Amino acid sequence: MEGYGRFLALLVSALLVGFLSVVFSLVWVFHYREGLSWDGGSGEFNWHPVLAVTGFIFIQGIAIIVYRLPWTWKCSKLLMKFIHAGLNTIAMILAIVSMVAVFDYHNARNIPNVYSLHSWIGLTAVIFYSLQLFLGFAVFLLPFAPVPLRAALMPIHVYSGLTIFAAVIGAALMGITEKLLFSLSNPDYSALPPEATFVNCLGILLVIFGALILWMASRSQWKRPPEDNAKILQSIGETPEGTEEESTMTDGSNADKSDLRINSEAARKQNLKFDEAGQRSTM
Repeated sequence: MEGYGRFLALLVSALLVGFLSVVFSLVWVFHYREGLSWDGGSGEFNWHPVLAVTGFIFIQGIAIIVYRLPWTWKCSKLLMKFIHAGLNTIAMILAIVSMVAVFDYHNARNIPNVYSLHSWIGLTAVIFYSLQLFLGFAVFLLPFAPVPLRAALMPIHVYSGLTIFAAVIGAALMGITEKLLFSLSNPDYSALPPEATFVNCLGILLVIFGALILWMASRSQWKRPPEDNAKILQSIGETPEGTEEESTMTDGSNADKSDLRINSEAARKQNLKFDEAGQRSTM
């Protein structure tokens, strides 16, 4: 891998900052708020920031860069797809539970739902994330989608995934600011009491984590290397170089073998773009 040392430094930094973000969210709700519960009170609402930071930001960020980890490049591509899909599924479940917690809290206290910009962007992110997860399973994990379709949808899949991730971080920043504005009084948020300072630091950690993940995901030199095209070539009736089928072709003359190698190489190059786009993902 080109720039392995830089990648490793960024990865360690991202993991550290992401873990600190989760710890900060827990300290916030246990030290400054009423802890965690599921009784319709403030403790139930507190599940919302904790699960959003843990699942929708931290775990989703790890899922984005899991293909970039060089020590996984020798693993089966199917295994990596299951890991990627599994992490995103966990993130989706935690995001849904966090949404249920805040809706349940609002309904118990007769507080209107989905009226703020934070809720609009957050709910939109959850909806699009669920669609992203469903299409990811249907197109890239299950073996039914044709390679050209995967190649066509891969740029959309990658772009939408990164956009959703950035939108979730933006929604989180709006949400913690909104919570401080509503909750702090005597002194209020403008006086910058210790809780406000602490939560502002949480917001900075989230921005740093998002920036590190997006940087690693956008560097082409850190992509997973393309895999062998043999399966694609065989699926279209071509035979890769050096196989038994090639050695038993009809004529056996040097000219025929040379033509076969040229045709196989042409087919390999023709399908390389499909292989890279349809089989390899950064999201």
